[in-house]
Amino acid sequence: MLPTNGDFIQRHAKAVSALHNVSVLHIVSDKNIKTSKIETDTSHSVHTHIGYIKPTSNPFIKWVRFFSMYKQLLQSIGHFDLIHLNVIFPFGLFALHQKITTKKPYIISEHWTGYLTSQNHKISFYQKFLSKKVTQNAAFVCPVSQELMSAMQQLGLKGNYTCIGNVIDTAIFSQNHEKDPLFTIIHISSLKDTQKNISGMLNVAKKLENSIGNFNWKFIGGPSREYDQLIADLKFNRAVIQFIDHVPQKQLSMYVQKAHICVSFSNYETFGVTLAEAIASGTYIISTSSGILNEISKKEYFSIVPINDEDALLHEIIAKKHKSLHIDATEMNTFIKQMYGPQIIAEKFSALYNKSINNNA
Repeated sequence: MLPTNGDFIQRHAKAVSALHNVSVLHIVSDKNIKTSKIETDTSHSVHTHIGYIKPTSNPFIKWVRFFSMYKQLLQSIGHFDLIHLNVIFPFGLFALHQKITTKKPYIISEHWTGYLTSQNHKISFYQKFLSKKVTQNAAFVCPVSQELMSAMQQLGLKGNYTCIGNVIDTAIFSQNHEKDPLFTIIHISSLKDTQKNISGMLNVAKKLENSIGNFNWKFIGGPSREYDQLIADLKFNRAVIQFIDHVPQKQLSMYVQKAHICVSFSNYETFGVTLAEAIASGTYIISTSSGILNEISKKEYFSIVPINDEDALLHEIIAKKHKSLHIDATEMNTFIKQMYGPQIIAEKFSALYNKSINNNA
């Protein structure tokens, strides 16, 4: 059972499906339905079962509906040997229920930023208490980074920890396109300002325009509505500031490959998939000290600046624009493939699956 929570989890499921039969179960509230229903889809050798339930503001009724749908989804997949839980709360309660009632082992993948030290003060006592129970009973707990693992342990979430990162498709993210003629910077994210600090990057973009004139800064992941007023106030004259909606992986890879620099100015991250994708694409990175770059040995592929330090980001961009970056794109791609390629991640999980099942026998 892999309750999906988006693209990162789909990548894990797809990678693992090369070695195992995988069924993904997910439950979601949908105000547009009149009665509960299940939709099933099979693609990339992954059997996806999504249960839709009517929303309610009553927490007891909501729990009853979720539990009822959980039981229906289990019936739709039949026999399984192990649960691979993605995101501890709230779906971990179902994994724990299976462990108690059927002795099925489960492992956990976790990438939630809410467990980071700077964010975990927002977690309720109830969620923290239940999360502790779920991690304690897991065969393995697999945060996507060492930083996240440390934060979870400091929070008191005890368990058998081993880090396994996100999946990077190094076949799609590789260097197949020449760099744009105009100096181009790219940023890819959800564009949420509290985490990604888009406004800070726009301020830097204006200072950069004053320094170097023409360049292109592409923000990929959504519309510019939240930032239109700031953009108008900054009065860009020569720089081209583009906001591009979410695009498919293949199209995204083209943007990354053609950019000269990929910038992440986040206040916090657990992994930072786009950073690993940029390295795989042969594109240099400038990032804050958040995410997976702190754990990557090839320091020549990126620069790290302090969080929220706009002057440091500006100076680093200018320095890298005027300096020839002698980096081997093929070597960069191979480096990421050996760390986060689908086969590598699948083999790591497969080893834990076997250990979990054997230890449970």
